[in-house]
Amino acid sequence: MPDANPNEVTGLLKSARTGDQSAKEQLFNQVYDELRNLAARQLRRTPQQMSWQPTMLVNEAYIRLLDPGNLDVEDRSHFFGIAVTVMRRVLVDHYRRQTAEKRGGGRVPVPLQDDAVTPEQDLDVMSLDEALDRLSQMDERRSRVVELRFFGGLNMDEVADVLGVSKRTVESDWYFARAWLKAELEKGDD
Repeated sequence: MPDANPNEVTGLLKSARTGDQSAKEQLFNQVYDELRNLAARQLRRTPQQMSWQPTMLVNEAYIRLLDPGNLDVEDRSHFFGIAVTVMRRVLVDHYRRQTAEKRGGGRVPVPLQDDAVTPEQDLDVMSLDEALDRLSQMDERRSRVVELRFFGGLNMDEVADVLGVSKRTVESDWYFARAWLKAELEKGDD
């Protein structure tokens, strides 16, 4: 995520938090490309039926990011960490609405790629979201690692930067969380 000037983004975030509309517009222009890249990464891991474009996800997520509660961020890395969470919520909310509209609408499997939770297994967005919520209640940081890696598509160094921990800590959290999620998701299949 090394595109926007970190100091400028942090300054714009502080101004936007006070309600400065100009700062909100400048912030959007500064972070748009990076948000779009995050959105594209997330959409690659969602069911084909969702048929969203990265621009649609960015626009919906940015509206939510402008919520005063979401603008209470420390810096650029923290902002992008929140952006991943907001995008996840937008997709899950959309998916819930979409499946609720179908009579007997079942869940659609999401293929997990080689860097994801369980490469050989398909799971659905809802199951992963629910399992991440349970993991978050046990261990917030490990849940965030999975969210940033799977939904945000961030590499280990980027996750470490967002969370303010070492790469080694992220790797340890990632391996624990993958194993925990695999076991948790397999329980749901029984």
